[in-house]
Amino acid sequence: MQIKIKIVNSGRRNYRFQRGAQNGFTLIELLLVLVILTALAAVVVPKFTRRSEQARITAAVTDIANIELALDAFEIDTGRYPTSQEGLSALVAQPSNTLEWKGPYIKRGIPSDPWGNLYIYRQPGQYNTLGYDLHSYGPDGQEGGDDDIDNWS
Repeated sequence: MQIKIKIVNSGRRNYRFQRGAQNGFTLIELLLVLVILTALAAVVVPKFTRRSEQARITAAVTDIANIELALDAFEIDTGRYPTSQEGLSALVAQPSNTLEWKGPYIKRGIPSDPWGNLYIYRQPGQYNTLGYDLHSYGPDGQEGGDDDIDNWS
């Protein structure tokens, strides 16, 4: 902060103090703003992070339900579910040994899970022995654990 002294000559000595124009923020003011923004971020960011993870889990559950609908339509048309070898790609492109295929059953292609991994399809299923198993490894990308999302639990 600059202080200018202006002497006004009126027979007596009067001193007037005048502030000079400020050209910006002081370092203390900038640091104070930074501390306030950091404190706000520390409160707000974790809430949004948990929300986004919950949204991804919900998206995976929805994807699995949509793929199940497509698999059921495939089974109605062909009389069987795609084999593990044919995989979910049988919902998009007709397998060579299938005559009654009326697809594509999924128009935009097989989606990846919200974490960028492929959904795992197994037929016959280990858990659904009369049907198929369909699941995502969830947020950690590892098989097992409480974060896996599947069609049998």
